Amino acid sequence: MSTLLYALGRRAYRGRRLVAALWVLVLVALAVGAATLGSGTTNQFEIPGTASQKALDQLADRFPQLAGGQAQMVVVAPSGSSVTSATMKQAVEGSLAAIAKVDGVTAVVDPYNAQVKGAIAQDGTVALATVQTEGDWRNHQDALRDDIQAAAQPIRAAGATVEFGGEVFAVSLPSVTPTEGIGVVVALIVLIVTFGSILAAGLPLLTALLGVGIAMAAIFTATPLVDISSTVPLLALMIGLAVGIDYALLIVSRHRDQLREGLDPEESAARAVARAGSAVVFAGLTVMIALVGLAVANIPFLTVMGVAAAGAVLVAVLVALTLLPALLGFLGARLIPKDAGEDHAQRHRFANAWLRTVVRWPALTVLVVVVGVGLLAVPAKDLHLALTDNGSAASDTTQRKAFDLVALHFGPGANAPLLVTAGIPAGADAKTLLTELSTELGGLKDVAGVSSAAVNSSGDEAVVALVPTGSATSSATADLVREIRDQAPALEQKYGIEVGVTGQTAIAIDVSDRLGDALLPFGLLVVGLSLILLGAVFRSVAVPVKAALGYLLSVGASFGAVSAVFEWGWLSDLLGVQRVGPVISFMPIILMGVLFGLAMDYEVFLVSRIREEFVHGGDARRALDRGFATGSRVVTAAALIMVSVFAAFVPEGDANIKPIALALAVGVFVDAFVVRMILVPAVLALLGNAAWWIPKWLDRVLPHLDVEGAGLEKQLEQEKHPV
Repeated sequence: MSTLLYALGRRAYRGRRLVAALWVLVLVALAVGAATLGSGTTNQFEIPGTASQKALDQLADRFPQLAGGQAQMVVVAPSGSSVTSATMKQAVEGSLAAIAKVDGVTAVVDPYNAQVKGAIAQDGTVALATVQTEGDWRNHQDALRDDIQAAAQPIRAAGATVEFGGEVFAVSLPSVTPTEGIGVVVALIVLIVTFGSILAAGLPLLTALLGVGIAMAAIFTATPLVDISSTVPLLALMIGLAVGIDYALLIVSRHRDQLREGLDPEESAARAVARAGSAVVFAGLTVMIALVGLAVANIPFLTVMGVAAAGAVLVAVLVALTLLPALLGFLGARLIPKDAGEDHAQRHRFANAWLRTVVRWPALTVLVVVVGVGLLAVPAKDLHLALTDNGSAASDTTQRKAFDLVALHFGPGANAPLLVTAGIPAGADAKTLLTELSTELGGLKDVAGVSSAAVNSSGDEAVVALVPTGSATSSATADLVREIRDQAPALEQKYGIEVGVTGQTAIAIDVSDRLGDALLPFGLLVVGLSLILLGAVFRSVAVPVKAALGYLLSVGASFGAVSAVFEWGWLSDLLGVQRVGPVISFMPIILMGVLFGLAMDYEVFLVSRIREEFVHGGDARRALDRGFATGSRVVTAAALIMVSVFAAFVPEGDANIKPIALALAVGVFVDAFVVRMILVPAVLALLGNAAWWIPKWLDRVLPHLDVEGAGLEKQLEQEKHPV
């Protein structure tokens, strides 16, 4: 691989104008495609094969009026008045009549209807109306919301307060805020300090931003073909920006090291792409495999998320291998470091001092790291997962205000309605069955009441709307859904009906369950993959095992930090957490996938230099001293950039992105500065030459991945001394 990358780097250097022009052309073409073809993102969660999706599909077929989304209209009477007064009743019913005419609205539930239960607060100050929308409401969500809010003008004219919530108002699309720019600024500062050159520091930022621009444009161009959730672009931006800077940093750092040694700029660029580029290819491949591996969960929106983020990583790799050497060609000798006269020891004084401290008592170092990181993971025992609801929205939004009002006056379960569907056999008395079923369901332990019940016009499908006692994210509500499903056979035998449970709450519970079931196989996949890939790269048994165990320590620390903030409430105000409670269900699997790739990046960046020195010298301790000094600088800079980029998405981040960004920031910090910079050298010092032992049979079986550039060295030697 190194020989192919060597040729690629040289050609890109020589054909720099053409390469740069082609990349700009790709960016412009995709940007035009995104602007003209992009149809916007969606936030519909579908999980084929689950009980809630099956019930929802049946509802869409037999009772389409109830298969769409729901919106809540919460009316608060003026001070000293009541929603049951003639004036307020007239205003509310007038608004509901106007809402019923809105394009996309299929039905409204009048809180004053005698058949509707529990829609007027006991003190008479608040009324709760429900608006039902058509199945494709997400295709015109913004317009639908605006029209519904505008139709409530009579309520405002009466002096009352009206807020809107429910599924239709649940989504606030994530967007980039100025806070995220702080991460880029910090990255630039780190790069300037690392390279001591503004020119060199600007290259990784320039290439990363171009790569992210291409990836984002490609994602939006693909929206007419694939349903892409609103979280996908932001996640791709966060990951693509971080890895794009890191990959370019690795190559530029290698290039400047070689220029410092007196190598010609063109030859140095080609060798940097061959040597550091090999590590970039391997690192990018591991990240992409881990992200695509999210498909293990068998949830379409999560699979798309993983593929899109993997695409952003692929673009970052391609840009680093082609555009970067082209830009190196434009700069030429201007990138030669000012410290070219200093020797190795002078340049790496701090790294050498750090290493001496770490390996002075290596066994003690290993023990302290394992125990210390283990303690960080303790809060993870209280981590609770669920899909976010309006309770996680910003406190000044209408959906959050409606959520809080409903919970306060009608109970938390009113924000988490469950739809129980019942397929009624031909010839049965639908109304009698509906009454009996409603009574039986209303008597279940965790049911606060039955808000409404209805039969479709053909009499073959009935729907009972249940209000649970717990919230959408509570374990009691999840248990209730499972209890109803467990009783479905008995209900079918008793009433002759086919029972299912659906609605946004039930779907969210099924998503969480599916993700929870996928964690173990996904964990086994990434750990097993790391053992195989690192074994192939480093021709060792101990190094892959140590790397995999270190990765698990980093994951545990990340889970612990997220739990401490979102479950225990530590630093929640400082980090802008809107509500302490469950975190987004797909956080663990995304964290495990992304952090796996990044952890393997740091392992390769650091240990490949140590391995390279060992292969050339055969002395494990000398290889550790020289390889760590060189590799640690790159890992330190790369990790600081990663932590800065991820942490910048925490304070103002979307409720779905915030825990993921925090977990990645903590995970990268622990993995780079504790596991790779402390644990790894301590373990290698303990093992000595044994760290690089591998059984002969395993050496024959594993493929050879030439990350150290041994193949290139052989080629260059042959060219220098032809036979």
